[in-house]
Amino acid sequence: MVHIVGAGPGDPELITVKGQRLLSEADVVIYAGSLVNPALLKLCKEGAEIHNSASMTLDDVVEVIVKAESKGQTTVRLHTGDPSVYGAIQEQMDAFDKKGIAYDVIPGVSSCFATAAALKQEYTLPGISQTVIITRNEGRTPVPEAEKLRSLAQHQSTMCIYLSIAMLDKVVDELIAGGYTPDTPIAIVQRASWPEEKIVRGTLATIVKDIEGKNIDRTAMIVVSRCLGASYELSRLYAPEFSHMFREASK
Repeated sequence: MVHIVGAGPGDPELITVKGQRLLSEADVVIYAGSLVNPALLKLCKEGAEIHNSASMTLDDVVEVIVKAESKGQTTVRLHTGDPSVYGAIQEQMDAFDKKGIAYDVIPGVSSCFATAAALKQEYTLPGISQTVIITRNEGRTPVPEAEKLRSLAQHQSTMCIYLSIAMLDKVVDELIAGGYTPDTPIAIVQRASWPEEKIVRGTLATIVKDIEGKNIDRTAMIVVSRCLGASYELSRLYAPEFSHMFREASK
């Protein structure tokens, strides 16, 4: 059996209870060494076979798993954050299907949510934004025309932009071209939930200068939203004059 486990954003305590248990029971662990906090490997049992996939190809990963399966061993494929977001797991699952290898997926805490926690920010504020777009700027991996930042910016919703910090100047240009005003708030969070977490706030007009000399690297998350520091309407859920199935409105 192969368990594809989301390791969470970095803090070893932010892996799920189920993910932690499966990791501690695994005979073979293949982890994304360039992103997963190595502290999580302390959860592995003594004698577990551990592979860093940073230097492995898809075929290498599958070969290790096929070998483990032939021995009746359990494998954990440990991915950063939640495996479903930029995790490149579909190609692995398709390969497992072709070889008749049983697997399941254990979700994890994505870095976009760890970023919200670091910012102490709700992404969906009444009257400001009720939509969160998870996306990335176009790089070596192409982006469909309708999903380019310029197109998505027309929605004026909260945007969590992955894998794009090295192109921040282009990101800013595309967002402004798409409709965000230069004074739109933006936050950059590097390694959310790690001890070395770093936060830089600014606006679209200032952020490129704001991060100069801050040693912000490719793991940083970009959040663009009017929610950042905005005045907003209070939720109707807790309004005294609002009735719902658990509470009568006050008169």
